[in-house]
Amino acid sequence: MTRHPPRRILDYGPIAFPAAMLLLFFAVPFGLMIAVSFFQRIEGGFYEPAFVWSNYARFLSVFFGRVLSFSMMLAAGVAVLSVTLAFPFTFLLTRLRRRAQVVWLVFLLSVLSLSEVIIGFAWATLFSANAGISNLLVMVGLLDAPTSLSPSLGAVLTGIVYQAFPYTVLVLYPALSRLDPTLTEAARTLGASPLNSFFTVVVPALRNTVVATLIMVFVFALGSYLLPQLLGRPQHWTLSVLITDQALFQANMPFAAAMAVFLVLVSLALVGLSLLVGKKENAS
Repeated sequence: MTRHPPRRILDYGPIAFPAAMLLLFFAVPFGLMIAVSFFQRIEGGFYEPAFVWSNYARFLSVFFGRVLSFSMMLAAGVAVLSVTLAFPFTFLLTRLRRRAQVVWLVFLLSVLSLSEVIIGFAWATLFSANAGISNLLVMVGLLDAPTSLSPSLGAVLTGIVYQAFPYTVLVLYPALSRLDPTLTEAARTLGASPLNSFFTVVVPALRNTVVATLIMVFVFALGSYLLPQLLGRPQHWTLSVLITDQALFQANMPFAAAMAVFLVLVSLALVGLSLLVGKKENAS
């Protein structure tokens, strides 16, 4: 089948509706957000049209640097843990029979149907002192008395990894399912153990996929909003929580818009980097 380039305006008809939706629900709101980020805040929580750089100059403050660095480190930790857990799980999943794979994939899709609020309150209950995990630790003798495990950084990290795990598996699944099984069989024939063949054959063969998945999970975790509030303390809040705080509670919409513009640009850059890595893998 030969592909011909569009020659008439009507040839662009199939992409007219997606382009209109992208313009209406992304380009226009993003443009308005950029405009508001340059507005001047006035006393009383209002703002007026202007062109000032003071909102972006606040990025150099120690407070913003602390929140940004914590958000980046939290997203990086979530990405590394999610891929570390999901990669061997997905590899074993692709080695199961087709019916078993379907069951596991349906289970993962059912987890995706849970809202962030349900996930947050469920983990808050599990980390509580009354009906939580600490009671099991007391039963096995690891703790002397039940204690609350949240709010804490570990609780925030656990909740976000739990939420990101199904996405990570679904991203890794196509690449691992296409991996030639004869590669690991050849390594086993040459004397490599299953664990050794996994790290010396499977992981290097899909290194570009792993990098792209790390970037995508990083972007996903970077926008986490509810879980840091439900499972963490104020010092565990991410940049998304700070944006909401500035917009709703501090009534500083220009600064919130500036931070939102920064977050969107960083996310788009990382998504573009992941697509570039994916193209390199397909080319190779």
